[in-house]
Amino acid sequence: MIPSNQIADSTRRQFFGTCGVGLGKVALASMLARDALAGDGHSNSATGADISGATPGLHRPVKAKRVIYLFMAGAPSQLDLFDYKPKLVELEGQPIPPSVIDGQRYAFIQPDAAVLAPRFKFDSHGQSGAQLSEVLPHLATVCDDVTFLRAVHTDQFNHSPAQLFVNTGSGIPGRPAMGSWVTYGIGSETQDLPGFVVLKSGGSLSGGASMWNAGFLPGRFQGVPFRQSGDAILNLANPDEIDDSTQRETLNLIRKLNQKRLDDTGLDSIRTRIEAYEMAYRMQSRAPQVLDLSDEDQATLDLYGVDTAKSGSFAHNCLLARRLAESGCRFIQLYHSGWDHHSNVEGGLKGQCKQTDQATAALVADLKQRGMLDDTLVVWGGEFGRTPMVESSAALGRSLGRDHHPQAFTMWMAGGGIRPGQTIGKTDELGFHPIEDAIHVHDIQATILNQLGIDHERLTFTHAGRPYRLTDVHGQVIEKLVGA
Repeated sequence: MIPSNQIADSTRRQFFGTCGVGLGKVALASMLARDALAGDGHSNSATGADISGATPGLHRPVKAKRVIYLFMAGAPSQLDLFDYKPKLVELEGQPIPPSVIDGQRYAFIQPDAAVLAPRFKFDSHGQSGAQLSEVLPHLATVCDDVTFLRAVHTDQFNHSPAQLFVNTGSGIPGRPAMGSWVTYGIGSETQDLPGFVVLKSGGSLSGGASMWNAGFLPGRFQGVPFRQSGDAILNLANPDEIDDSTQRETLNLIRKLNQKRLDDTGLDSIRTRIEAYEMAYRMQSRAPQVLDLSDEDQATLDLYGVDTAKSGSFAHNCLLARRLAESGCRFIQLYHSGWDHHSNVEGGLKGQCKQTDQATAALVADLKQRGMLDDTLVVWGGEFGRTPMVESSAALGRSLGRDHHPQAFTMWMAGGGIRPGQTIGKTDELGFHPIEDAIHVHDIQATILNQLGIDHERLTFTHAGRPYRLTDVHGQVIEKLVGA
């Protein structure tokens, strides 16, 4: 006779599938945080406080219920989009002063490379007077709802570690993603969808899946990536030969077998497995409703620039992000690649802004008109900035590009209780170094957690004998961004 646990495992594999982004994998990765925390019995290492069954407002007043993070992988050029420097126009073609670049090293250019002026015109917009490039006309229409952070800096110089650093707080793979920390700490508002969802467009990512991995946190808190083409989640629909009655009977049988195994062993992992299948069953009715855009009116589709015949575009993902936010997902991460412009920064930015500007602004405007922007924090930014100096290499076929620049770049936030209509931070006349209100990546992370009601110093997890947190041993909340 075949042991009952083998029968159960076989039935599960046949019914839910074991490859791709399947329904079973989605469910297993997104168990209810309150059940998971209660089962694991973890405590806050910094305070000793039990966070089992934690609810929003764990440490601080809640300003945001959810986060939509628009990550622009490859590092957009802040000098051509947000941080206009007339001095670069004046010095174009001349070597940058040695005093500015003293001690600096670069991946693809010499430190004394010539200055490259901004490639686009800038203008002031809105009551806030935000200065924006001409290739961001749609963002200009919502700039009074946005606060720009012009003096962000990072510890990492190359794409993969820098992308990991922004997403996980460390440049080394294996640390939990920000969305994992959030769902571990305060759970999700939905029982029928993942609390931490990942949507991708534009190509490959240097940081890879480590950017949404749960690291040393329980695996159920990892981000769930939806597929870019075809069905976003595999196996949502039953096979033709499986009707609802047969499915329910099959699940009941699997539950009985798992329950017997649970009674015999007492393992919490078996309990989690039982609950995962029930969640998967619920998702089969809920997820298709969220993923189906047919109930959106044409005005909304036009606002975002969505072509319903093409799934997986940035515009499609922005609209889907709003629907996931409405449905209770806690952390929605959009990755859009293609911003690494070592050559032809002008043409590259024109193309990327054409793909992203309209939908980005539409997301902010749509959330606002639906009354959701107040408690939805929208974050936009890449992993670092680009140099004021030009990158040109005949050997590599590059010209009129910009190299990596970790010392200063621009991000922005909207909604979620932040003070809008500001520009915080200032760089020197060449856009090289911060000279006012410098903001570290860990400060960004601390502020995001703060708006969700989490003290970044108190949400910890003990691993390998010591407590860890998203912001390592650094970070402070950006008071000018969140203060009254």
